[in-house]
Amino acid sequence: MERRLSGFLENYGSILLLLLGIVLGSVVGGFFPNSVIWLKPLGDIFLNLLFAAVIPLLFFAIASAVANIDGSQKLGRIISVMAGVFLGTIVIAAVCTIIALWFFPVEAPQAVQETSSELLQGNPGDTWGDKLVRFITVDEFYKLLSRENMLAFVIFSFLVGIAAMRAGEAGRSFRKFLSSGNEVMKHVLIMIMKIAPVGLGAYFAYQVGTIGPELFGFYAKPLGLYYVLGAFYFIVFFSIYAYIAGGKSGVSRFWRNNILPSATAVGTCSSIATMPVNLSVASKMGIPPAVANVVIPLGATLHKDGSSISSIVKIYVAFVLIGWNFFDPMTLLTAIGITVLVSIVAGGIPNGGYIGEMLMISVYGLPAEAIPAVMIIGTLVDPMATLLNATGDNVAAMLVGRFTGGRNGVETDSGLNVDGTD
Repeated sequence: MERRLSGFLENYGSILLLLLGIVLGSVVGGFFPNSVIWLKPLGDIFLNLLFAAVIPLLFFAIASAVANIDGSQKLGRIISVMAGVFLGTIVIAAVCTIIALWFFPVEAPQAVQETSSELLQGNPGDTWGDKLVRFITVDEFYKLLSRENMLAFVIFSFLVGIAAMRAGEAGRSFRKFLSSGNEVMKHVLIMIMKIAPVGLGAYFAYQVGTIGPELFGFYAKPLGLYYVLGAFYFIVFFSIYAYIAGGKSGVSRFWRNNILPSATAVGTCSSIATMPVNLSVASKMGIPPAVANVVIPLGATLHKDGSSISSIVKIYVAFVLIGWNFFDPMTLLTAIGITVLVSIVAGGIPNGGYIGEMLMISVYGLPAEAIPAVMIIGTLVDPMATLLNATGDNVAAMLVGRFTGGRNGVETDSGLNVDGTD
C-alpha cells in the first residue's frame, strides 16, 4: 500500500502541488480580493524566470537534438515514412480540435470581455509579406534573443544544429557543448518549476480577485471539451489508424494489447515511462522489430497527438480571454505550425508543455495575463494527453510498418504482409 502511494505521489506530486496552489490562490482571491495586488508580483517573478529560461532552453534542446543525429539513425524509408505518419496524425488531431471548437465555442467571463480591447496588438498596415518576413527572420542577431521573435529563433536553432551535424569531426566539441548545455538548462527549468505552485497560485488569486468566481465556469467548458474530444479521438481515430494498418484484425490486435500501455500512461503520466511497455507489446500488435525499435522510442519524444489537441485548446482559450479572433485563417495555420513545433521540441524537456506555452504566447505576441490560463489548462488535461501521446506511438508504428511494406509490413486480414508475401 505504501509503495503504491509512493508511486502515485512520485508521478502526480507536482500536479497535486500545482492544483493545491491554485485552490489556495482561488480562496485568497475570493475571500480577500483587496490583498491580491500584493500577491501578483510573485506570479510575475515566476513568469519572468520562465521567459528568461525559454530562449537558451529551446536553443540547446533543438540544436543538440539535430546536431547529434548520426548515420545509425538515418534508416532511409522507415525514417521518412515515420516523419510523414507523425506529422499527419498530429495535424489531423489539431484540425479535429479546431472543428470541435467551431461547433462548441466558449465565451469569456464578462469582466474579461470588458477589458480585452485594451490588449489588442499588431500593426493593421502590415502586408502579408511583411508579416511573413518578420515572423520567420530578424535583421540583427541580438533580436533573436527576444521572445518576440521566437519562431525566427527556433529556425536559427535548427540551422545551427544542422551545421554542427554536417561539420563532422571538426564539430565534435561543439556538439558536446550543445548536449551539455541541454542538460544544464533542463535542470534550470526543473528548479524554476519548483516555485510553480506559488507563482501560479498567486496569479490565480489575482485573476479570481479581479474577475470573480465566474472564472471557474469558464475553465470547465474547455476542459470538458478536451476530455470528450480526447476520448473520441482515442477510440475512433486510433481504430481507424489500426484498420488502415492491418484491417479488422489490426484493430483487434491493437485494442487487445493496448490495455497495459494505456494503464501505464494514465498511472505514470509519462510517455517515457510507457515506452518500455509499448515495446513489449509491439510484436503482439504485428509491428516488426525493425519498425518498433525505431518508431516507438522516437515517438515518445516527437509524436504527441494529445499535446496537439491540448495545444489548440490552449491557444483558443488564450484568444477567448483577450477577445481575439481565433478562427482567422492565418491564426489557424500558425496554431497548427506551433502545435507541430511543440510536439517536437517539448518532448525531451521536463515540464516541456510549459515551454510550449511560452512559445505559443511569444509567437502570437499575447499578453502575460494569458499565460496562467493556458498553464492551468495544460496541467488539468495532462492524464488524457499522456494517454493519447503514449499509446498513439503504437498505432503510429503500425502505420509505419504498413506503409514501408516488405518485411517491415504489418500483418493484414489475409495473413499476408503488405507486399503480398506470407
